[in-house]
Amino acid sequence: MNGEQKVTPEHLARRAVVYLRQSSEGQVKNNLESQRLQYAMAQRASALGFREVQTIDTDLGASAAVAAKRRVGFERLLGAVALGEVGLILSRELSRLLRTDKDFCQLVELCQIFGTLVGDDENIYDVARMDDQLVLGIKATMSVVELKVIRARLAQGMENKAKRGELYPLLPPGYVWQSPVKVFKDPNSRVRESMQLVFTKFR
Repeated sequence: MNGEQKVTPEHLARRAVVYLRQSSEGQVKNNLESQRLQYAMAQRASALGFREVQTIDTDLGASAAVAAKRRVGFERLLGAVALGEVGLILSRELSRLLRTDKDFCQLVELCQIFGTLVGDDENIYDVARMDDQLVLGIKATMSVVELKVIRARLAQGMENKAKRGELYPLLPPGYVWQSPVKVFKDPNSRVRESMQLVFTKFR
């Protein structure tokens, strides 16, 4: 069973919301297959019997990491749940919804209070049921840990490059990389003259 039996007439009387997210603008431009699969979740909602299906895709290109910019679409989703308008939230992967413990707690609390189901590409969960809440908790924890592992790998990679002398940060205005390890003044004479003017004025 994939949880379809948990969808009741009470849920169907409200709308289903399909939530889409990709972490960066690069993914939005290049990973079109992921978008297609996420948009296709709307068909699953219709197959379950929901007459009204809303797709929220305003968070495409928005990271869900800690300290990232606000996810307007996710906030809109939580607001609709709090108004009792949502019977089912669908997201192809829970990592699209949840990247922090705060997100998980907010979502679960609201869904419990207002009787909203949560679904991914594998199952439908009723957070009022202990078993479903445990499974969701495990998936959310894995999602949070996955993000931390990715960030740790990136940091370790940068540290290793720095140890080898191969980490080349962005240079200040007026300088360019002419080779992997050498910095020169910008060959553009207008840039050099402008920078010289700045230092002359400063002195």
